[in-house]
Amino acid sequence: MRLPGRLSAAIAVLTDVETRKRPVSEALKAWGINNRFAGAGDRAAIGNLVYDALRRRASHAAIMGDDSPRTLVLAVAVRDWGHDPAALNESFSTDDHAPQALSAEEIARVTGQLSDDTEGYIRADVPQWLAPALERAFGDNWIAEGQAMAGRPSLDLRTNVLKAQRERVLKSLDRFNAVKTAISPVGVTMPAGSGDARTPNVTSDEGYLKGWFEVQDQGSQIVSALAGATPGEQVLDLCAGAGGKSLALAAAMGNKGQIFAYDSDRNRLAPIYDRLKRNGARNVQVRAPVPGALDDLIGKMDRVVIDAPCTGTGTWRRRPDTKWKLSPELLAQRVAEQAALLADAERFLKPNGTLVYITCSILPQENDDQIAAFLAAHPGFATIDPRQLWQAALGAAAPQGVVTAGSGIALTPRLTGTDGFYLNALVRTP
Repeated sequence: MRLPGRLSAAIAVLTDVETRKRPVSEALKAWGINNRFAGAGDRAAIGNLVYDALRRRASHAAIMGDDSPRTLVLAVAVRDWGHDPAALNESFSTDDHAPQALSAEEIARVTGQLSDDTEGYIRADVPQWLAPALERAFGDNWIAEGQAMAGRPSLDLRTNVLKAQRERVLKSLDRFNAVKTAISPVGVTMPAGSGDARTPNVTSDEGYLKGWFEVQDQGSQIVSALAGATPGEQVLDLCAGAGGKSLALAAAMGNKGQIFAYDSDRNRLAPIYDRLKRNGARNVQVRAPVPGALDDLIGKMDRVVIDAPCTGTGTWRRRPDTKWKLSPELLAQRVAEQAALLADAERFLKPNGTLVYITCSILPQENDDQIAAFLAAHPGFATIDPRQLWQAALGAAAPQGVVTAGSGIALTPRLTGTDGFYLNALVRTP
């Protein structure tokens, strides 16, 4: 496919997303099934156009004076991908699959700049109703944080040290120009490309099939390390999901001790079994969600890890469509679920045990506010110094800006080059 056809396809996918209210991934899959002539490069380019349009929807719509799928996709082509609008129009004139040409007014707009008095939420490319929360979380840097969250993510991998070392993984993926992550001592990364660049398919690599590495954002690797699990401990992973952090904890513990992986949703938990086998993680015991599944663990855990259900605002780079679907009602629902999990988790800890609370959110309501409310209701807990936690887990000083007002740790694309994550570790006093 030529560029005009790819642009038209992206417009069609975005239109499908808007009219049928379904996730981008489903709309892209459906388009691919209905247009089997498109090659892998075409599908990658179309996906990039769609995701880039959603990442910067607010600023593109503001400068164009319109937020239709056609306008957004053409704004991406010019403003993000660097195509000359006049050259685009010329290519459209000779292609039957091209979108409608840009008008003179559209060309003037798309080559212009946002005015200095443009509202902050537009420059940050975030929903207007979330601006106060983000400003509370990041102060004067909140717009810069939003802009960083509107970029493309890298592809990050975690070396499974139970089976391989990082140098071996790097050699295995040399054809993809993989490099070491900046913070995680076991991470490998492939920075995001621009324009129609394709993301490497690493899950077909020999190293992945042999369990040498797992796909895991560096931020997730960092919070897994900060969770502080050590060999011989008894650890409960209360929201294990597909097992990404359980696998990281098993590797950190050297398969010594015991991890109890639990999730209230059987479907989320289902992939963990194959992943445990491939990774050679032998100290993980999966607990299915049945009545009384965890009763024998009450008061016995050295460490309880809560990877809490959240709004996923920290993953906006990867799932930008969710940014514009988030509502105050969904946020309130997640906050209630998190509070209930924290209240339930503490009963599993032994004296001096550690409670580790993690989200992939950048909103204070799900992060510092939750910990403050928990501490107010549970005076027998105290926060662990986040700077000491970072130094002990990662062997270096915490980067500037990651420590929050509530003694937590916040990771963001701007601060750490990762997805957005939050961690707070609390110790139960005797």
